[in-house]
Amino acid sequence: MRRRLLALVAALSSLPLALAAAPPAHAADPTTMTNGFYADPDSSAKRWVATNPGDGRTPAINASIANTPTARWFGSWSGTIGTAAGAYVGAADARDKLPVLVAYNIYNRDYCGGHSAGGASSPAAYANWIAQFAGGIAARPAVVVLEPDSLGDYGCMTQAQIDERESMLTGALTEFNRQAPNTWVYLDAGNPAWASAATMAGRLHEAGLRQAHGFSLNVSNYLTTAENTAYGNAVNRELSARYGYTKPFVVDTSRNGNGSNGQWCNPSGRRIGTPSQLGGGAEMLLWIKVPGESDGNCGVGTGSSAGQFLPEVAYKMVYGY
Repeated sequence: MRRRLLALVAALSSLPLALAAAPPAHAADPTTMTNGFYADPDSSAKRWVATNPGDGRTPAINASIANTPTARWFGSWSGTIGTAAGAYVGAADARDKLPVLVAYNIYNRDYCGGHSAGGASSPAAYANWIAQFAGGIAARPAVVVLEPDSLGDYGCMTQAQIDERESMLTGALTEFNRQAPNTWVYLDAGNPAWASAATMAGRLHEAGLRQAHGFSLNVSNYLTTAENTAYGNAVNRELSARYGYTKPFVVDTSRNGNGSNGQWCNPSGRRIGTPSQLGGGAEMLLWIKVPGESDGNCGVGTGSSAGQFLPEVAYKMVYGY
């Protein structure tokens, strides 16, 4: 009897340690804490419309792009990141809307592609930046897409660089779980044309997907929603078979209305897709890339820089030509 009592005492005494070691559960579903998605009042499309009221393209861009809820991207250009992220989610919260933010500042960003090269100056600098990002959001409801391209961009990286990147992403997820309990974070998983589902499942898991709410697909790309949904389901089958869990996913539909022509950098003939919504074959369909913003100095955006708003590209994308 005494042995059983001692065993019970020992078990109870260890309970707080077990609870402390468990990953923190998100307090609530941010989609039920808000009433619809937040439309960035200072997006590049919105600014262009405001400064070009007499342009013949303005009505179409205003009606179809500028007022559609779209993510805001945060990086080195954002200034003090905790203040910037906090102001953005605070403005959305005041309107009872759900903001979508993109964290795009990882060390050695776009290491292989190069069009969007940059990011934090070191892994330590990134850890500090992302901790401030999460702290700025705090307990307000939000969706964060974490580091687009980071898990697809392995082709020219050494194993040491890959390990370093995965460690940065895992650390970022830890910070969001610690500081931003009402934020759903989606670890970016590239797109179906980049890596096999089996390869991507392994990369996601090694980068800490178990800590994330889910994964994101098709960011800044053009592949159809159906192609991405099939790929997301295939990734989940791999995750289930190999690691024993699955995750919800979101799809960037901002520019996939005509699907892909096989090119990823400012291809012609693309079209805007389904506006941001819950469901649609994924957990959410989101406009993550702003239609009309350049992918870089390429394609129909020759002479532009990544992120620059190109009104002619935006206008043609409304109609698909």
